[in-house]
Amino acid sequence: MFTSDSYRLGNVVITRITEQLFSMPLAKLLPDAAGVRFPAGMNAQTPIEMSVHSWLIDSPQGRILIDTATGNGKNRPFSPLFHQLSSPWMENLKQTGIQPDDIDYVLHTHLHTDHVGWNTLWDGEKWRPAFSNATWVCSQSELNFVSSPAAAARKMVFDDSILPIVESGRLVTVPDSPTEFLPGILFYPTPGHSVGHMSIAVETEEGTAIFCGDLMHTPLQVSHNTLSSVFCKDSLQANQSRKWFLNFAAERQATVFTSHFSASSVGHVTATEEGFVWKFER
Repeated sequence: MFTSDSYRLGNVVITRITEQLFSMPLAKLLPDAAGVRFPAGMNAQTPIEMSVHSWLIDSPQGRILIDTATGNGKNRPFSPLFHQLSSPWMENLKQTGIQPDDIDYVLHTHLHTDHVGWNTLWDGEKWRPAFSNATWVCSQSELNFVSSPAAAARKMVFDDSILPIVESGRLVTVPDSPTEFLPGILFYPTPGHSVGHMSIAVETEEGTAIFCGDLMHTPLQVSHNTLSSVFCKDSLQANQSRKWFLNFAAERQATVFTSHFSASSVGHVTATEEGFVWKFER
């Protein structure tokens, strides 16, 4: 079903599946922004509106989810924003006409709490895979990190949203190099926000769609691309990945599907003499 949150590129339809909206003061989201000149009317306390959502791809390669938001009923004591949610994400997915059993692949940009939660559902006894016919895909280095002692502070995320997929035998990984996982669907390493962060491109007869994951949380990071968010593990590496991504998107004239921008969450990047410029699709 084509909805107001759907976009068509050739024979591919991409639809946003929204979980929730939230905001954060600019200075908290972008801690290195002190002294940066932003558009008139913005200051350190300006709330930056953001979204948590997934992307559903209906394509010849199959029905694909890019990330799975936060999930319901997950114990997240480290963040009230994500703790014990009761969101309409699953209902929003079903309203597209796609049922959980119709999903063929779940492709992860990375494995943070707001990108993996709907991987599993509570069946009364344990967390089980939510998409019974799906294959999950992520980077091997990302999986290595989240299953290591270094990620112990977020072990509950691994235990309830990733480990059940591993134990089901339906998780496969890609290396830290550009990889064509399916014809026309490619993983590009963009580390920094997380150890094994990936951007995912879908090539169509009418151009490229690319999913940036958490390389950017706000369009401010397009025009000020050396600003990483407070959530980035390695800011310098994230800055390098963001610059690569913006060049890629501009050169390919790609349609960019973001993980956290508000409004339509979709747009285009243009390279100018003054730097990169973001324009929303709608």
